Order: sequence, then C-alpha cells, then structure tokens
Amino acid sequence: MEFFGTTRLLRTAGIVSLSLFAASMLLKPASGLSQQVLPSSPDRAQPIDPNNPNVLRPTDQDGGLLSQQGGKRLMDEADKAVSAQNYPTAIKKLQEARQVFNQLSNFYQDLAGSFSGIDNRIADTQRRKALEAAEMRDQATYQLALVHRAQNQSELAVPLLVQIIRSQQPTRNLGQKAYQQLLELGFVDAPFPRPRADQPSAAPR
Repeated sequence: MEFFGTTRLLRTAGIVSLSLFAASMLLKPASGLSQQVLPSSPDRAQPIDPNNPNVLRPTDQDGGLLSQQGGKRLMDEADKAVSAQNYPTAIKKLQEARQVFNQLSNFYQDLAGSFSGIDNRIADTQRRKALEAAEMRDQATYQLALVHRAQNQSELAVPLLVQIIRSQQPTRNLGQKAYQQLLELGFVDAPFPRPRADQPSAAPR
C-alpha cells in the first residue's frame, strides 16, 4: 500500500511540474522579439528635424509658390525673359504670377470675413494682406498687357487693361496708366484725366 501511495504522489508532482514549465514557456518571449520596435502609424506626423527629433518643423511658406515671395519671384523671372526678348516665357511667368496673387487675395479675403466680428485684429491683418496681393495681381496683369502689346496682340491686351481699371479705379496711378494704354491702342478716344483747358469751368455764382 505504501508503494502505490508513493507512486501516486510522484505522478502528481510530475504533472504539476510539467504544467508550471509549460506556463513559463508561454509567458517567456521568443528570442529576439523583445528588442523589436513596431513601425509608426503611417498617418502620424514624423519629426523631420534631425537635431531635435521631438519637434516638428513647420513648412517654410516664404519659399513656396503660394506666397508673396513666390509670386514676386515669378515676376522677376518674367522681367528677365522680357529683357532677353523671350516673350513666350515672360507671358507664362506673368500668367502664373497673376494666378498666385489672385488666389492669395481670395484666401486672405475669406479669412478676413471668417474672423470679422470674432477677432477684428486678425480680420484687419488678413484684409490688408488681401489688398496687397490684389495690388500685386494688378501689377502682373499690367505687365502682361504690355507684353501682349509688344507682340501686337491688342485683342489680348485690351481685356487685361479693362480689368485693371475696374479693379484699381481710373483715379489711381495704375488705373490711369492702363487707361493711357487703351488710348494709345485706339480703343478709347477721350483722354483721362482731361487737359486743364478741356475741363469744364465752374459756373459763376
């Protein structure tokens, strides 16, 4: 009886030892897996500053195309093309500059309207930027009209000059210059501003 009791006890102890060993193997990580790092999620912003990996560096808007500097750079390239009498390139660059400045003006104007009554300081700043971009757009438009006129393409220059007058008003400097171009092209026949001798005199009191 004692022999059978001892055998049963050893068998039970063996089963318990095997169970503990299996549990320890399940909990222990496989060799080398504990050192692996999962890749970051693809939609998570990654640090791009090697000197400080915890800080995200913003995009430099001044160097981009959709900026005041980007539009002015296009106008400078157009001036160089005109100097070299490369009119097709000049037209292309001026058209791109017009588009850039026009988009900037619209975007800033939308922001000004969005912040109106909420933060007037931001609204006024965006409104000022919209006006500056519109002024540069009209400058690019005027230069483009001059290039078309230099190529005897009055049918392309006239609509641009009319747009400038509508945007700038005839009393402003750029509006007067645009109207003078229309006068020289023969599209209009009345000079503005009128010579003093042609101006109506004030009625006597």
